[in-house]
Amino acid sequence: MKYFSTRNRKINFNFEEIFQRGLAPDGGLFLPYIIKKFNKTHLKKLKKFSYVDLTTEIVSNFCEPEFNKNKLKALIKKSYKKFKKKEVVSLVDVGEHKLLELYHGPTLAFKDIAMQCIGNMYEELNVKEDRTTNIVVATSGDTGAAAISALSNRKNINLFVLHPHNKISKIQRKIMTTIGGRNIYNIAVKGSFDDCQNIVKEMFADDIFRQTINMSGVNSINWARIIFQIVYYFYSYLKLGSKKVNYIVPTGNFGDIYAGYVAKKMGLPIEKLVVATNENDILKRVINTGIYKPLKVRASLSPSMDIQVSSNFERLLFHVLNSDTKVKKMMTGLKINGYFKLDKKIIKKIKKDFLAFKTTNQETKKTIKEIYNKYQMFVDPHTATGFNSATKFKNSYPKVILGTAHPYKFLETMKLATGKILKKPSQLNQISRSKEKFDILDNNTNLIKKYILDKQYEN
Repeated sequence: MKYFSTRNRKINFNFEEIFQRGLAPDGGLFLPYIIKKFNKTHLKKLKKFSYVDLTTEIVSNFCEPEFNKNKLKALIKKSYKKFKKKEVVSLVDVGEHKLLELYHGPTLAFKDIAMQCIGNMYEELNVKEDRTTNIVVATSGDTGAAAISALSNRKNINLFVLHPHNKISKIQRKIMTTIGGRNIYNIAVKGSFDDCQNIVKEMFADDIFRQTINMSGVNSINWARIIFQIVYYFYSYLKLGSKKVNYIVPTGNFGDIYAGYVAKKMGLPIEKLVVATNENDILKRVINTGIYKPLKVRASLSPSMDIQVSSNFERLLFHVLNSDTKVKKMMTGLKINGYFKLDKKIIKKIKKDFLAFKTTNQETKKTIKEIYNKYQMFVDPHTATGFNSATKFKNSYPKVILGTAHPYKFLETMKLATGKILKKPSQLNQISRSKEKFDILDNNTNLIKKYILDKQYEN
């Protein structure tokens, strides 16, 4: 499979190259030249597949010849051994809706589903090349823990995780800062997630620095994250057996819902993809008005979505504009002017596939309380934005809400909303006994570059 950049269609990279790079040389995001489409007959055959087999079947379309089906299946099987559910995810009834629980992995968030596989891919490629890769990732809470769990003590890998200082839940932070081996470095940046993400992008854009440290990334800008997330859309649709399905997705960086869009392009009969956002509602604003203008990040009860720069939206832009030059122009305009605007024709095109709704902090608490009172079930504040969004639109097809994280990770919010204290999941037994390890640094790219250069040779 060959890949190009959203800002330059003439770039031609293979899967291993885009996997290792993460971000395209021009600052764009990678996309495949071909997206395979499954017909109804093929979808019918897939109904019999286990989650591992389904993952192999879908992901192989994007990473051959580097990973053939046999090698890929063995890697996937190994990756999902730590999950509490045999089939990795579970689909449960919550009133009239379906909840797709994606948090049965080692760090209790949907990020584990892609990250465990990515960890094994890195090991395969790095052992082969026998060269140390320094992975730098920004996290709004869950990506960091998932990356650490997947990459801790791996051969030829160092991982540097940037998180916004005092802007994620205490348990999210403790998971990140207590589970890593000697090759893991946690950096608490005095700023927002967008600041952390911007630092990582600036590092990728600096060719000399990137090559010096052999830099790679595992944020959702890395195409490998997207392809493993496509699978649970297929799995849940095949379990439901409905003609069409709506998916409601809590999202800030647009990666998880973009995976659903790719699933639709691959032939999955999805009616609407619904963006569930919190008060940092840039995605709702751009989908409803066409204006993409990042504002100041507001702290919310769903901190993993406290984002105002949704990187993966650039991939959707390419699809709807069908032009690398137009995408490049818009992203340049964003950098210079602080915004860009889509015309009515493009907004209409986006709305054929997407809806978007905002959930306030008050609505989040109310939704958590209502679900507990009605069903004696806890949902985390991000998933609550999904349930709240599901009440705001109507059509005749089933609604599947993506459950993105275990509610225990947001213990304070759960107690605030329900008055209850949750039982600790077994995966987290070690965190209360372990000492946290992280360094607090200023929001300064050069300072963090120096930190990485100094630390990469410690092991």
